[in-house]
Amino acid sequence: MKAIYYGHASVALELEGATVLFDPYITPNPKAEKIDINNLKPDYIVLSHAHDDHVADVAAIQKRSKAKVMAVVETAMWVNRQDVPESDIIPFNFGGTVQTNFGSIKMVYALHTNCAPDGQYAGVPAGYVLQSGGKKIYFAGDTALTMEMKLLESVGLDWAFLPIGGFYTMDVEDAILASQFINCKNIIGIHYNTFPPISIDTDLARRKFEDAGFNLHLLDIGEEMSL
Repeated sequence: MKAIYYGHASVALELEGATVLFDPYITPNPKAEKIDINNLKPDYIVLSHAHDDHVADVAAIQKRSKAKVMAVVETAMWVNRQDVPESDIIPFNFGGTVQTNFGSIKMVYALHTNCAPDGQYAGVPAGYVLQSGGKKIYFAGDTALTMEMKLLESVGLDWAFLPIGGFYTMDVEDAILASQFINCKNIIGIHYNTFPPISIDTDLARRKFEDAGFNLHLLDIGEEMSL
């Protein structure tokens, strides 16, 4: 089981039975220019919301891979309007759990805004908890710190992907509090250093997490990590 980081909030998880790709924003990101989306063949594409910096490549990757796209209902409707067949879309909603080839995925709360790139309403953002191969993994998506994260404390998370860039989402300090709320020691940072407003001092971020008793992993674009 491993994670592959494609920049911003784009992460692939190679799980038991399937590959899951979150929030594909690769071709518009100059920092990810060495990543060829033609080589990406996920079984599932999971969207936290429909802002362009999370869905820019979803249609292109889906057309080549025939991946199932999973999202909150209204974001899933936008995906369908991108000529992705309805049969390849799995729309669900908060509290819902979908059984998959890799295990299960549950939609959980996130605090952010949401609209499609064309400005149309796209529902509300979401996070996800995946269970596969005995591991429990939280992908927070774009979110502020929320008290609802405390509901995940009892899940027994092994890994969590948390935004740390601030400005649009949690910053490092709030992400440390989120790590405490969810009671997860192993954190992989997302949504940082893509644009100037979310640039951070990565060495300082690692030290702050370490001082708080957490392991913050910041992957280079294209880097793989065993989970």
